[in-house]
Amino acid sequence: MKVKHSVSSRKRKKKVLREAKGYWGDRSRKYRRAIETLRRAYAYSYRDRRNKKRVFRSLWINRINAAVKERGMSYGKFMHALKDNNILLSRDILAKLAAENPDVFDRIVEQVKSK
Repeated sequence: MKVKHSVSSRKRKKKVLREAKGYWGDRSRKYRRAIETLRRAYAYSYRDRRNKKRVFRSLWINRINAAVKERGMSYGKFMHALKDNNILLSRDILAKLAAENPDVFDRIVEQVKSK
């Protein structure tokens, strides 16, 4: 008996073209171009999920640095003083406080400066 693959291959190709929907030109219409584009897109998305963490950390550090400089300290000394005073706040929370609740951030800086 002859084995045919038309159903499974059609299913596989439709899946790829569905994933490539919205790409420009042949990238969304031709199977081979769609596969090439998707392979690259998956590689970029994998890489950038990791880069995103780096980018956000540097953003938080910049925001904290700017807020602390306004209050007469450097970022490094501020972070060191936080650790010495056993204030365990993440950079994420500190950046949010600096932007959204400057009065709370002021109290943290004052507490760190006083000791």
